[in-house]
Amino acid sequence: MITIKRCTSENIDFINLVAALDKELAIIDGDDHAFYSQYNKIDKIQYAIVAYKDEVPVGCGAIKQFDADSMEVKRMYVNPNGRNMGTATVMLKGLENWAKESGYKKCLLETGKRQEDAVALYTKNGYVVIPNYGQYEGVENSVCFEKVLG
Repeated sequence: MITIKRCTSENIDFINLVAALDKELAIIDGDDHAFYSQYNKIDKIQYAIVAYKDEVPVGCGAIKQFDADSMEVKRMYVNPNGRNMGTATVMLKGLENWAKESGYKKCLLETGKRQEDAVALYTKNGYVVIPNYGQYEGVENSVCFEKVLG
């Protein structure tokens, strides 16, 4: 069974999972990794979650304020031991619920086009493609999504 714990970016399990995420993204993103990395620092993240399977950390995610109405989903990762059992969907729903409880109306995010599993996850969970925003405008490998929280 997957359980979710709310925390901040100071949680050691969150920090370790983000380190594993960054190693994986360095391979997937190749030469583009340095560009993306500058926008994915975890300091100052107040809304983070860690997913546990039998008390072992297997996934993480976070949200941070984008604007008055929106939270941006960041640092979504599930390690190989937690994959193919719905962990990412449970985490995403947990983040959406937290954003909604905090008074936000939508979530948005950016992911890389090469991250096919991530694109499939967000599409499956009701996110729609939007024009690339902010620092991702004009970045060919980026795809941005948005979901209005119901």
